[in-house]
Order: sequence, then C-alpha cells, then structure tokens
Amino acid sequence: MTRQLHLGAILEGVGTDQHSWRDPDLPADASIDINWYIRNAKLAEEARFDLVFIVDSPFITPDTAPHFLNRLEPLTLLSAIAAHTARIGLVGTLTTSYWEPYNVARQFGSLDNISRGRAGWNVVTTGLEGAAGNYGRDAHFEHGERYARAEEFVRVVQGLWDSYEDDAFVRDKAAGVFLDKAKQHRLDHRGTHFSVTGPLALTRSRQGQPVIFQAGESDAGRDLGATIAEATFASARDFDAARGYYADVKTRAAGFGRDPEQLKVLPGLFPIIAETDEEAQRIARQQEDTLDLDKLLVQLGRAFNYHDFSQYPLDAPFPDLTGVTLNSYRGHAESIIRTARDENLTLREAAYKLGRWQSSFIGSPETIADQIQQWFEGRAADGFILRVTRPGDFALFREMVVPILQQRGLFRRDYEHETLRGHLGLDVPQNRHARSFAEAAE
Repeated sequence: MTRQLHLGAILEGVGTDQHSWRDPDLPADASIDINWYIRNAKLAEEARFDLVFIVDSPFITPDTAPHFLNRLEPLTLLSAIAAHTARIGLVGTLTTSYWEPYNVARQFGSLDNISRGRAGWNVVTTGLEGAAGNYGRDAHFEHGERYARAEEFVRVVQGLWDSYEDDAFVRDKAAGVFLDKAKQHRLDHRGTHFSVTGPLALTRSRQGQPVIFQAGESDAGRDLGATIAEATFASARDFDAARGYYADVKTRAAGFGRDPEQLKVLPGLFPIIAETDEEAQRIARQQEDTLDLDKLLVQLGRAFNYHDFSQYPLDAPFPDLTGVTLNSYRGHAESIIRTARDENLTLREAAYKLGRWQSSFIGSPETIADQIQQWFEGRAADGFILRVTRPGDFALFREMVVPILQQRGLFRRDYEHETLRGHLGLDVPQNRHARSFAEAAE
C-alpha cells in the first residue's frame, strides 16, 4: 500500500499563542463560537483533511494564552461538529489524571457512534500542577505516576469499549430476543490505579474503537506513545530533530511488539505563506517585531508550571533552574533547559526562540510543499497538524499548498474511507472477546 501524507487541523479559536487573537479577520470570540468551529471544520473537510483536533487544559491563570482563557469543552464541541460534517475525523483532548475511565469510555464511545466512526482521543496526563486544586487534590500527581496511571487508564477504557461483541444485539422482534447475553462482557478490572466492573452500555462503532492519540516529549511520554498510541503529535523545531524523534518513537513501538506503521507521527505545522519566499520572510520578520517580550516570558514559564521568568535579568545567561519543579511539562521543560545551555542563550534570547511557536516552514506555496515533501519522504513525519487561527493563513494553505501536494500524488484528492481509521490507514481492532473465542477454536 502506497504511503500517504496525512493532514489535520488544530482549531485553536483565538490562539494558543499570545498574538494571533489580534488578527483583524479573526472573530475575537472565536473560541466560544460554535459556528466558527463548524465553518472551519467544513473547510478542512472540503480540503480532504484527515481530522480536526481540539486542545484542552484544566488550569488557567490571568496570563494564560487567549484561547485557553475562554473556550468550549472538547467532547461537547466535537459532537456538534459531527452533525455538520460527514467524513473528517474528530479528535479531542481529555486528561487521564483527573477523570474516570468509565466516563471517558462512555463519552468517546458516544462521539464515535454519533460520528459513525470518526472519533479520536488525545490522551494527556496534564502538565500544569495547578489543575490539582480544581479536582479536590492538594498536590498534582508525580510525573512517573501520571504516566503509569495513563497507561492503565487507556487499557481500561479500551476494555470497556469491547463490552459488546459486534453481533451481540440480535434485535429479533418475532422471537423476542434483543441481546445475545453471551456476547456481553464484564471487565472486572482490578489494577494499581483503577477498579472498574463494567460492562459499558454502548456498542462499538464501525471503526471498532476511537483512535488513540498522544503527545509526549519526555522519555516516559515517548514510551507511553510507543505503547498505546496510534498517532502521536510531535514537537520538532527542524528536520533533523523531527527525523530523530520519528526514528526513536517507531523503534520504541517495534520494541513493544507493535507494527511501527500503525503509529503515525504528526508534527505541528505553523507555516508562514506568501506569494514569494521574500514576501514570506518579510511577514515573518514583521511578526517577530510585534512580539511582546513579557508575554513570551509567560509562555516560556508555562512549561515550568508558569514559573515567573520576569524576576531574572534579561541579558544574563539563561537562569539556573535547579530546584524549580519539572513535574509539569517535563519533556518540554528539559528541552528548553538543554537548548538554552547548548546554545548559550540569554533569557531574552531564550524567550524569543523558545517562548513561542516558531515556524521553520516559511515561503511560497511551492516552497512550503517542498518542505512538507522533504519531511514526509525523509521519514521525519507521516503528516502534519496545521494550526488554524488566522483565516488568511488557513485559506492560503488550503487553496495553494494542498493542490500542489495533490498534484505530486502525496495527498488525497478525495476521501476513500468513511472512518478516521480508514483515513489514517490504521487497522480496525478486533473485539478481544471474539478474538479470544476464535483463537480458542483454532
């Protein structure tokens, strides 16, 4: 089967950076406007994107990025989008740290049935320590415990999704038989972190189970992705770093006995596009000139549980953070410390370089397509997740870059499947109870 490029769209409303919300063409209330989400999901579907994706976070401060300050809950939002779309995948973020497996299985299973097999769950462990206070805890889970809990959580949810074999409901009105009781299965899970009886009162969808997404930069995060994920959101600043991440995660997946091709690596994509390379570079410089240093320092601190970087001299070497908590976004925080050290950055330089989404995709539509092709064919990515905030940027990508990718045979001209698994080239998981029966029979 020919390898195919995958494209997703992160619908970020007014933006998870500190600056996109000021775009004159972007509604200032986009993050709570259901019509904005529906409109952009339909535009992504018209361009034959694989999926739309909704971010989330259970803790904010007054300085948090605009989108996170005031936005809709992912599952409610995606259920509304499902009713207005037909093919595009619907991926939502939900934490394993502050929910219960039964509820999550029910919510994502419902979205999967509502959308007829287009749901995906972005599994996160919640980085921000402040979230603990919103869920009745005095302290956040320790980093290692979060990941151990997450793996068990996902296994429980997947077990609940298999509560009914696919032919369990007879629905024979003449005989008065609604359910074949032998094909309903309790879970009876008793583990380190969870005890769940089951069964879940919901059948599987046409894609079997929602697709599992995950993003993690730390060693524990990469192991979790390689263990349970079918697609992973990668954060890579250049081609070499992306290729290294790609090889590492695929190798880990093989080490866990998995087919590496059943794990798609999808870096974030934040292109700056213009008619010419020169014009795109000019726009990039103009955007950099308008950056607010104070806000960059806030964004830099988010990886360290909103550590206050304004207390340090801007033009001194990047501060020694010994004693500062890394029990937040550990992989990202470690990457910041490592980059600042290796490149001898001052705090000011680190803020401008590491405190914002920085694009390495800058140029004309042809140049952007060239870069995408290089990353795809060079095994640095299986596809990309495009940030969608500024309307003009999204239009340029859909109308000028996507057609080039299609002409080169890299990206689909039309949908060939109706489910998210189909779009991504992922296997439909057989119900574990039917599989066990078949194996026993053999």
